[in-house]
Amino acid sequence: PRLAALFPETGPAGRVESPLLPVDRLATALGRPPGAVLVKADNLLPIAGSVKARGGVYEVLHHAETRGGGRVTVGSTGNLGFAVGVMARALGLSAEVHLSAEARDWKKRRLREVGALVVEHAGDYGAAVAGARAAAEGDPLAHFVDDEGSEQLFLGYAAAAFELAAQLTALGRVVDAERPLFVHLPCGVGGAPSGIAWGLAHLFGDHAHCFAAEPVASPCLLAALIEGRPVAVSDLGLDNVTEADGLAVARASPLALEMAGDLLAGAFTVEDDDLFRWLALLHRHEGLAIEPSAAAGFPGAFEHPAPAGATHVVWLTGGGKLPQAVWRGYLERRPKP
Repeated sequence: PRLAALFPETGPAGRVESPLLPVDRLATALGRPPGAVLVKADNLLPIAGSVKARGGVYEVLHHAETRGGGRVTVGSTGNLGFAVGVMARALGLSAEVHLSAEARDWKKRRLREVGALVVEHAGDYGAAVAGARAAAEGDPLAHFVDDEGSEQLFLGYAAAAFELAAQLTALGRVVDAERPLFVHLPCGVGGAPSGIAWGLAHLFGDHAHCFAAEPVASPCLLAALIEGRPVAVSDLGLDNVTEADGLAVARASPLALEMAGDLLAGAFTVEDDDLFRWLALLHRHEGLAIEPSAAAGFPGAFEHPAPAGATHVVWLTGGGKLPQAVWRGYLERRPKP
Protein backbone atom coordinates (compact mmCIF):
# COMPACT_ATOMS: atom_id res chain seq x y z
CA PRO A 1 0.00 0.00 0.00
CA ARG A 2 2.81 2.44 0.77
CA LEU A 3 4.33 1.94 -2.68
CA ALA A 4 0.96 2.54 -4.34
CA ALA A 5 0.57 5.78 -2.38
CA LEU A 6 4.10 7.07 -3.01
CA PHE A 7 4.45 5.92 -6.62
CA PRO A 8 1.14 5.82 -8.55
CA GLU A 9 2.95 4.13 -11.46
CA THR A 10 3.13 0.94 -9.35
CA GLY A 11 -0.65 0.60 -9.74
CA PRO A 12 -3.30 0.10 -7.08
CA ALA A 13 -1.49 -2.97 -5.72
CA GLY A 14 1.88 -1.20 -5.41
CA ARG A 15 3.79 -3.74 -7.52
CA VAL A 16 7.34 -3.28 -8.82
CA GLU A 17 6.92 -5.44 -11.92
CA SER A 18 7.77 -5.28 -15.62
CA PRO A 19 6.20 -6.85 -18.73
CA LEU A 20 7.54 -9.86 -20.62
CA LEU A 21 7.38 -8.87 -24.27
CA PRO A 22 7.79 -10.75 -27.55
CA VAL A 23 10.18 -9.19 -30.05
CA ASP A 24 8.85 -10.96 -33.12
CA ARG A 25 9.61 -8.13 -35.54
CA LEU A 26 13.23 -8.12 -34.46
CA ALA A 27 13.39 -11.93 -34.57
CA THR A 28 11.90 -12.05 -38.06
CA ALA A 29 14.35 -9.45 -39.33
CA LEU A 30 17.21 -11.59 -38.03
CA GLY A 31 15.86 -14.89 -39.35
CA ARG A 32 14.55 -16.32 -36.09
CA PRO A 33 11.06 -17.84 -35.66
CA PRO A 34 8.38 -15.68 -33.95
CA GLY A 35 7.95 -16.34 -30.24
CA ALA A 36 11.41 -17.77 -29.71
CA VAL A 37 12.85 -14.62 -28.10
CA LEU A 38 11.23 -12.51 -25.38
CA VAL A 39 12.50 -9.51 -23.46
CA LYS A 40 12.00 -8.92 -19.74
CA ALA A 41 11.48 -5.18 -19.85
CA ASP A 42 12.97 -4.06 -16.54
CA ASN A 43 13.74 -0.81 -18.34
CA LEU A 44 10.04 -0.16 -17.71
CA LEU A 45 10.13 -0.96 -13.99
CA PRO A 46 8.45 1.75 -11.92
CA ILE A 47 10.35 3.98 -9.50
CA ALA A 48 13.82 3.59 -11.03
CA GLY A 49 13.48 2.26 -14.59
CA SER A 50 16.09 -0.46 -14.08
CA VAL A 51 16.54 -3.95 -12.62
CA LYS A 52 18.10 -2.27 -9.57
CA ALA A 53 14.62 -1.24 -8.46
CA ARG A 54 13.99 -4.88 -7.51
CA GLY A 55 16.83 -5.04 -5.01
CA GLY A 56 17.21 -1.40 -4.06
CA VAL A 57 13.54 -0.72 -3.31
CA TYR A 58 13.25 -3.93 -1.30
CA GLU A 59 16.34 -3.25 0.79
CA VAL A 60 15.22 0.29 1.66
CA LEU A 61 11.75 -0.96 2.59
CA HIS A 62 13.28 -3.74 4.70
CA HIS A 63 15.46 -1.21 6.51
CA ALA A 64 12.52 1.11 7.13
CA GLU A 65 10.38 -1.71 8.52
CA THR A 66 13.06 -3.25 10.74
CA ARG A 67 15.07 -0.23 11.88
CA GLY A 68 12.93 2.80 11.16
CA GLY A 69 14.75 6.02 10.28
CA GLY A 70 18.36 7.01 9.96
CA ARG A 71 20.60 7.61 7.00
CA VAL A 72 21.02 5.30 3.99
CA THR A 73 24.35 5.19 2.12
CA VAL A 74 25.16 3.33 -1.09
CA GLY A 75 27.96 3.14 -3.66
CA SER A 76 27.07 2.63 -7.31
CA THR A 77 27.85 3.22 -10.97
CA GLY A 78 24.42 4.81 -11.19
CA ASN A 79 21.33 2.60 -11.31
CA LEU A 80 21.44 1.11 -7.81
CA GLY A 81 22.23 4.51 -6.33
CA PHE A 82 19.30 5.98 -8.23
CA ALA A 83 16.88 3.30 -6.97
CA VAL A 84 18.05 3.48 -3.37
CA GLY A 85 18.17 7.27 -3.30
CA VAL A 86 14.71 7.77 -4.78
CA MET A 87 13.13 5.17 -2.48
CA ALA A 88 14.86 6.44 0.65
CA ARG A 89 13.87 10.04 0.00
CA ALA A 90 10.26 9.02 -0.74
CA LEU A 91 10.14 7.53 2.77
CA GLY A 92 11.66 10.66 4.29
CA LEU A 93 15.05 9.05 4.97
CA SER A 94 18.34 10.81 4.43
CA ALA A 95 20.16 9.35 1.41
CA GLU A 96 23.87 9.61 0.63
CA VAL A 97 24.72 8.20 -2.80
CA HIS A 98 28.38 7.69 -3.75
CA LEU A 99 28.81 7.48 -7.52
CA SER A 100 31.78 6.28 -9.56
CA ALA A 101 33.33 8.18 -12.44
CA GLU A 102 31.14 6.26 -14.92
CA ALA A 103 27.86 7.55 -13.46
CA ARG A 104 25.85 9.68 -15.87
CA ASP A 105 25.19 13.34 -15.09
CA TRP A 106 21.42 13.02 -15.50
CA LYS A 107 21.26 10.41 -12.71
CA LYS A 108 23.21 12.72 -10.41
CA ARG A 109 20.89 15.59 -11.28
CA ARG A 110 17.72 13.63 -10.56
CA LEU A 111 19.08 12.33 -7.28
CA ARG A 112 19.83 15.87 -6.19
CA GLU A 113 16.35 16.93 -7.28
CA VAL A 114 14.77 14.46 -4.81
CA GLY A 115 17.05 15.68 -2.02
CA ALA A 116 19.75 12.99 -1.98
CA LEU A 117 23.33 13.92 -1.17
CA VAL A 118 25.44 12.91 -4.17
CA VAL A 119 29.15 12.25 -3.60
CA GLU A 120 31.15 12.00 -6.81
CA HIS A 121 34.30 9.85 -7.01
CA ALA A 122 37.07 10.12 -9.57
CA GLY A 123 37.66 6.38 -9.26
CA ASP A 124 35.67 3.36 -10.41
CA TYR A 125 32.86 1.36 -8.80
CA GLY A 126 35.14 0.04 -6.04
CA ALA A 127 36.01 3.56 -4.91
CA ALA A 128 32.32 4.53 -4.73
CA VAL A 129 31.43 1.48 -2.65
CA ALA A 130 34.37 2.08 -0.31
CA GLY A 131 33.29 5.70 0.12
CA ALA A 132 29.72 4.74 0.99
CA ARG A 133 30.90 2.10 3.43
CA ALA A 134 33.23 4.55 5.17
CA ALA A 135 30.47 7.16 5.39
CA ALA A 136 28.26 4.75 7.32
CA GLU A 137 30.93 3.62 9.77
CA GLY A 138 30.61 5.12 13.21
CA ASP A 139 26.99 6.15 12.70
CA PRO A 140 24.70 3.67 14.50
CA LEU A 141 21.66 5.01 12.64
CA ALA A 142 23.23 4.71 9.18
CA HIS A 143 22.46 1.78 6.91
CA PHE A 144 25.00 0.86 4.23
CA VAL A 145 23.50 -0.83 1.17
CA ASP A 146 26.28 -3.24 0.23
CA ASP A 147 26.06 -3.94 -3.49
CA GLU A 148 28.85 -6.50 -3.12
CA GLY A 149 27.33 -8.58 -0.33
CA SER A 150 23.76 -7.67 0.65
CA GLU A 151 21.37 -10.59 1.15
CA GLN A 152 18.40 -8.22 0.94
CA LEU A 153 19.44 -6.96 -2.49
CA PHE A 154 20.00 -10.57 -3.59
CA LEU A 155 16.54 -11.66 -2.43
CA GLY A 156 14.93 -8.66 -4.10
CA TYR A 157 16.43 -9.73 -7.41
CA ALA A 158 15.60 -13.40 -6.84
CA ALA A 159 11.89 -12.60 -6.46
CA ALA A 160 11.83 -11.76 -10.18
CA ALA A 161 11.82 -15.51 -10.86
CA PHE A 162 8.24 -15.85 -9.59
CA GLU A 163 7.15 -12.97 -11.79
CA LEU A 164 8.84 -14.41 -14.89
CA ALA A 165 7.41 -17.89 -14.29
CA ALA A 166 3.85 -16.55 -14.10
CA GLN A 167 4.36 -14.53 -17.28
CA LEU A 168 5.76 -17.50 -19.19
CA THR A 169 2.72 -19.54 -18.16
CA ALA A 170 0.39 -16.75 -19.30
CA LEU A 171 2.09 -16.80 -22.72
CA GLY A 172 1.80 -20.58 -22.94
CA ARG A 173 5.56 -21.09 -22.80
CA VAL A 174 6.37 -24.41 -21.10
CA VAL A 175 9.79 -24.95 -19.53
CA ASP A 176 10.99 -28.57 -19.39
CA ALA A 177 13.76 -30.82 -20.72
CA GLU A 178 12.53 -30.55 -24.32
CA ARG A 179 11.74 -26.83 -24.04
CA PRO A 180 14.51 -25.29 -21.92
CA LEU A 181 14.70 -21.68 -20.81
CA PHE A 182 17.75 -19.57 -21.71
CA VAL A 183 18.08 -16.25 -19.85
CA HIS A 184 20.68 -13.67 -20.86
CA LEU A 185 21.54 -11.21 -18.10
CA PRO A 186 23.72 -8.09 -18.34
CA CYS A 187 26.17 -8.27 -15.46
CA GLY A 188 28.02 -5.69 -13.39
CA VAL A 189 29.07 -6.79 -9.91
CA GLY A 190 26.83 -9.85 -10.34
CA GLY A 191 24.14 -9.30 -7.73
CA ALA A 192 21.12 -9.01 -10.02
CA PRO A 193 22.00 -11.84 -12.45
CA SER A 194 23.04 -14.19 -9.67
CA GLY A 195 19.87 -13.48 -7.68
CA ILE A 196 17.67 -14.04 -10.73
CA ALA A 197 19.57 -17.23 -11.62
CA TRP A 198 19.20 -18.50 -8.04
CA GLY A 199 15.46 -17.87 -8.09
CA LEU A 200 14.99 -19.52 -11.49
CA ALA A 201 17.02 -22.55 -10.41
CA HIS A 202 14.62 -23.06 -7.51
CA LEU A 203 11.61 -22.93 -9.85
CA PHE A 204 12.88 -24.69 -12.97
CA GLY A 205 15.92 -26.67 -11.83
CA ASP A 206 18.21 -27.80 -14.65
CA HIS A 207 15.75 -26.60 -17.30
CA ALA A 208 16.78 -22.95 -16.76
CA HIS A 209 20.13 -21.86 -18.20
CA CYS A 210 21.30 -18.39 -17.15
CA PHE A 211 24.19 -16.57 -18.82
CA ALA A 212 25.95 -13.41 -17.65
CA ALA A 213 26.73 -10.85 -20.37
CA GLU A 214 29.63 -8.45 -19.74
CA PRO A 215 31.65 -5.81 -21.63
CA VAL A 216 34.98 -7.05 -22.99
CA ALA A 217 36.78 -4.54 -20.75
CA SER A 218 34.94 -5.57 -17.56
CA PRO A 219 34.31 -9.36 -17.48
CA CYS A 220 34.56 -9.59 -13.70
CA LEU A 221 32.08 -12.45 -13.25
CA LEU A 222 33.52 -14.43 -16.15
CA ALA A 223 36.97 -14.09 -14.57
CA ALA A 224 35.59 -15.15 -11.19
CA LEU A 225 33.91 -18.23 -12.68
CA ILE A 226 37.18 -19.26 -14.33
CA GLU A 227 39.34 -18.63 -11.26
CA GLY A 228 36.81 -19.80 -8.67
CA ARG A 229 37.21 -16.52 -6.76
CA PRO A 230 36.73 -12.81 -7.41
CA VAL A 231 39.70 -11.33 -9.26
CA ALA A 232 40.31 -7.82 -10.59
CA VAL A 233 40.01 -7.43 -14.35
CA SER A 234 43.20 -5.36 -14.21
CA ASP A 235 44.98 -8.63 -13.36
CA LEU A 236 43.93 -9.77 -16.85
CA GLY A 237 45.35 -6.65 -18.47
CA LEU A 238 41.93 -5.02 -18.93
CA ASP A 239 41.12 -1.39 -18.12
CA ASN A 240 37.46 -1.61 -17.04
CA VAL A 241 36.57 1.27 -19.38
CA THR A 242 33.26 0.78 -21.19
CA GLU A 243 30.29 2.73 -22.52
CA ALA A 244 28.11 0.33 -20.52
CA ASP A 245 28.39 2.41 -17.36
CA GLY A 246 26.17 0.09 -15.32
CA LEU A 247 28.49 -2.84 -16.03
CA ALA A 248 31.83 -1.10 -15.40
CA VAL A 249 32.87 -3.23 -12.42
CA ALA A 250 36.39 -4.54 -11.88
CA ARG A 251 35.71 -7.33 -9.35
CA ALA A 252 32.68 -9.59 -8.92
CA SER A 253 30.60 -9.89 -5.75
CA PRO A 254 31.75 -12.73 -3.47
CA LEU A 255 28.10 -13.32 -2.52
CA ALA A 256 27.11 -13.66 -6.18
CA LEU A 257 29.84 -16.21 -6.76
CA GLU A 258 28.99 -18.15 -3.61
CA MET A 259 25.23 -18.26 -4.19
CA ALA A 260 25.03 -18.73 -7.94
CA GLY A 261 28.46 -19.58 -9.31
CA ASP A 262 27.44 -23.20 -9.82
CA LEU A 263 23.99 -22.23 -11.12
CA LEU A 264 25.12 -20.05 -14.00
CA ALA A 265 25.43 -21.84 -17.32
CA GLY A 266 28.20 -19.48 -18.37
CA ALA A 267 29.19 -15.97 -19.35
CA PHE A 268 30.09 -14.13 -22.53
CA THR A 269 31.50 -10.73 -23.45
CA VAL A 270 30.22 -8.01 -25.79
CA GLU A 271 32.04 -5.21 -27.60
CA ASP A 272 30.81 -1.68 -26.88
CA ASP A 273 29.97 -1.07 -30.55
CA ASP A 274 27.71 -4.12 -30.50
CA LEU A 275 25.81 -2.71 -27.53
CA PHE A 276 24.84 0.32 -29.59
CA ARG A 277 24.04 -1.84 -32.62
CA TRP A 278 21.57 -3.94 -30.63
CA LEU A 279 20.15 -0.85 -28.93
CA ALA A 280 19.38 0.65 -32.34
CA LEU A 281 17.98 -2.62 -33.74
CA LEU A 282 15.63 -3.01 -30.78
CA HIS A 283 14.34 0.53 -31.20
CA ARG A 284 13.98 0.24 -34.97
CA HIS A 285 11.94 -2.97 -34.88
CA GLU A 286 10.20 -2.83 -31.47
CA GLY A 287 10.20 0.83 -30.44
CA LEU A 288 11.83 0.13 -27.08
CA ALA A 289 14.35 2.50 -25.49
CA ILE A 290 17.15 1.05 -23.38
CA GLU A 291 20.57 2.15 -22.18
CA PRO A 292 23.71 0.54 -23.68
CA SER A 293 24.34 -1.85 -20.79
CA ALA A 294 20.83 -3.28 -21.16
CA ALA A 295 21.65 -4.49 -24.68
CA ALA A 296 24.40 -6.87 -23.55
CA GLY A 297 22.20 -9.98 -23.52
CA PHE A 298 21.13 -9.93 -27.17
CA PRO A 299 24.12 -11.79 -28.63
CA GLY A 300 23.30 -14.70 -26.33
CA ALA A 301 19.80 -15.01 -27.74
CA PHE A 302 20.54 -14.36 -31.40
CA GLU A 303 24.14 -15.42 -32.04
CA HIS A 304 24.58 -18.57 -29.94
CA PRO A 305 23.07 -21.94 -30.88
CA ALA A 306 20.21 -23.36 -28.81
CA PRO A 307 17.86 -26.36 -29.04
CA ALA A 308 14.69 -26.09 -31.09
CA GLY A 309 11.73 -25.33 -28.82
CA ALA A 310 13.82 -23.32 -26.37
CA THR A 311 12.63 -19.99 -25.00
CA HIS A 312 15.16 -17.14 -24.87
CA VAL A 313 14.66 -14.24 -22.47
CA VAL A 314 16.88 -11.18 -22.81
CA TRP A 315 16.81 -9.10 -19.62
CA LEU A 316 16.56 -5.38 -20.43
CA THR A 317 18.17 -4.07 -17.28
CA GLY A 318 17.66 -0.32 -17.61
CA GLY A 319 17.03 2.85 -19.55
CA GLY A 320 13.41 3.68 -18.78
CA LYS A 321 14.26 7.02 -17.16
CA LEU A 322 16.67 8.22 -19.86
CA PRO A 323 16.31 11.90 -20.81
CA GLN A 324 15.35 12.25 -24.46
CA ALA A 325 18.55 14.06 -25.40
CA VAL A 326 20.70 11.29 -23.90
CA TRP A 327 18.66 8.64 -25.65
CA ARG A 328 18.98 10.36 -29.04
CA GLY A 329 22.72 10.53 -28.52
CA TYR A 330 22.84 6.77 -28.05
CA LEU A 331 20.84 6.19 -31.23
CA GLU A 332 23.07 8.50 -33.27
CA ARG A 333 26.34 7.03 -32.00
CA ARG A 334 28.62 5.68 -34.70
CA PRO A 335 31.08 2.79 -34.29
CA LYS A 336 34.56 3.82 -33.28
CA PRO A 337 37.27 3.32 -35.92
